[in-house]
Amino acid sequence: MAFMGVDTRCLGLLLLCAIIEPSLEIKVNPPQDFEIVDPGLLGYLYLQWKPPVVVENFKECTLEYELKYRNGDSDKWKTIITRNLIHKDGFDLNKGIEGKIRTHVSEQCTNVSEVESSWMEASYRTSDAGSLETKIQDMKCIYYNWQYLVCSWKPGKVAHSDANYTMFFWYEGLDQALQCTNYLRDNEKNVGCKLSDLESSDYKDFFICVNGSSNTEPIRSSYTVFQLQNIVKPLPPEFLHIGMEDSVEIRMKWSTPEGPIPPRCYTYEVVVREDDISWEKAKSSGQRKYKKSATDKNDMKMKKRANDSEELCFFVRSKVNIYCADDGIWSEWSEEECWEGYMGPDSKIVFLVPICLFFVFLLLLLCLIVEKEEPEPTLSFHMELNKEVYSYEETLC
Repeated sequence: MAFMGVDTRCLGLLLLCAIIEPSLEIKVNPPQDFEIVDPGLLGYLYLQWKPPVVVENFKECTLEYELKYRNGDSDKWKTIITRNLIHKDGFDLNKGIEGKIRTHVSEQCTNVSEVESSWMEASYRTSDAGSLETKIQDMKCIYYNWQYLVCSWKPGKVAHSDANYTMFFWYEGLDQALQCTNYLRDNEKNVGCKLSDLESSDYKDFFICVNGSSNTEPIRSSYTVFQLQNIVKPLPPEFLHIGMEDSVEIRMKWSTPEGPIPPRCYTYEVVVREDDISWEKAKSSGQRKYKKSATDKNDMKMKKRANDSEELCFFVRSKVNIYCADDGIWSEWSEEECWEGYMGPDSKIVFLVPICLFFVFLLLLLCLIVEKEEPEPTLSFHMELNKEVYSYEETLC
């Protein structure tokens, strides 16, 4: 019976602890007035909130906030831990934006484990005025030689004939979004825009909005965001030279394209072909008498595929490398340069023409010299002629 009494007392104590423990649990409130604000910067949004209502025990604590956000079509959340009450970032406004936030209290304040509040959520979506078919199509932007930006688009599928489009852009450093002032036009409609003098715009999100107007129906806005250094299309390399180091090794050189792109930012793709066959023909026919290689330098050495190759030619193109950009666009191919030691049909004709002209000149000169060395026949001829005339005159008399 005594043991049963002890067990009953222990059981009662455990029940009492279970009832009291929830009341002793430390809680913290979530942030207040969490919202996603569009300041009119074409996709650069503000996620902002106010501090939570803090219980007396946490007034001396420094609160932290765990913020998660994403575009609506993404499965991955971007997460930051901050003590600020605002966070700014760029989004694709063609899609909705979702965000959620909660309060963190560190172990130093609670003397136990870290405490987290419940989540507060917010979302944002631009106006859906106009049908999707009125929005522009095939938006493409290229930053030519890191100097000027050209964007082009096609009208929406069902856009009315009176519809026209306007482009706005913004990047960090501008006070507000600006409108394009140099449009590319086709049939009196804006189909693109050229932007120059984009100061301090590299390595920043570049936001573009193309909207439109029509007397018939609203036009759906289209949004684009990228970084300029990732869409650079440089000029092709210049001043190509090819030569033979020995009987089998080729050496090729070229110069860095002109412009503001630093030489260290280039990568090159080189195509070498042997014998009288174009690269396009070799690819279509499956022949392998060409080599395709990549390098970050301005020269390259390579061995010939065949010792009996009579022609060696190469061409090269350039692109911004991974040390200066996450991506890029290949330049056009350079002009083809061929080995100077090769005497192809065309080069033989060019070589023979001056030789033939030289021999013709020598022949003419020789004729002139020979003519000068012959005796002058003019005097004797006149004398004989005079005699004949004189004799003739005597007969008449």
